[in-house]
Amino acid sequence: MDDLLREFLTETSENIAKVDSEIVRLEQNPNDPALLGDIFRLVHTIKGTCGFLDCRGWRCCSCAETCSGNFAMANYPSRPPLSVLSEIHRHHQRLLATLEETEAEAPGQDDDLIADLNAVANGNPRSL
Repeated sequence: MDDLLREFLTETSENIAKVDSEIVRLEQNPNDPALLGDIFRLVHTIKGTCGFLDCRGWRCCSCAETCSGNFAMANYPSRPPLSVLSEIHRHHQRLLATLEETEAEAPGQDDDLIADLNAVANGNPRSL
């Protein structure tokens, strides 16, 4: 495994662990703007790193960033749907686990998740 990939895996694993912790805290305080802001910044960092490395997961991360940004800036009509944040988090974990195991990106499409995230970002949650 090359050093750049190893560094990416380490940094992204740490950020995903932080997101996990913040989601747990957010479940207890669902309208805490500081927690929502922290989640947005972590997702933004994950997106930037994925984009830098041209990872397939970047497409999903961009939508996730929009959703978490809307939540953080109170641009969502009601309490943030925690299921959305949890689904984003699980998706990031799957991408990272596959990359770590195989040193290659996971096969498959993110189109359904991206469509759901875009709907949520526009205030119209569908299946999440």
